[in-house]
Amino acid sequence: MGIFTFEDESTSTVAPARLYKALVTDADTIIPKAVEAIQSVETVEGNGGPGTIKKLTLIEGGETKYVLHKIEAIDEANLGYNYSIVGGVGLPDTIEKISFETKLVEGANGGSIGKVTIKIETKGDAQPNEEEGKAAKVRGDAFFKAIENYLSAHPEYN
Repeated sequence: MGIFTFEDESTSTVAPARLYKALVTDADTIIPKAVEAIQSVETVEGNGGPGTIKKLTLIEGGETKYVLHKIEAIDEANLGYNYSIVGGVGLPDTIEKISFETKLVEGANGGSIGKVTIKIETKGDAQPNEEEGKAAKVRGDAFFKAIENYLSAHPEYN
């Protein structure tokens, strides 16, 4: 098993608490409205806290697919949220688990900085593919911007 770790940051014009609420607290409702490809978010196991597994159903290339997302930790006081991809199209055959440790902090002019550490654990002697890492970053950045754009277009959301 190999472990590949990388860190990334994204900036947003949206205040950290408001962005956190949309990304974590109201995610099941907001994400399908904000991210065109995602059709639904549903809890398949658990009560919303750590250990909960959510199924994100999406349309990709004209096909309906899904990703299973397991909540590892929620830290509302520090605007932290950790989760793992544990199944579905987000988990290639050579990957055991992809874990995300995220945190929002104050950014410039009342905005936010989203910080993420991604750990990819491979199966056997498989090596993480650099292209998979780049593709994950592109998807993550697009997801973050989609939520930001939704919130900017809906100032009534608090």
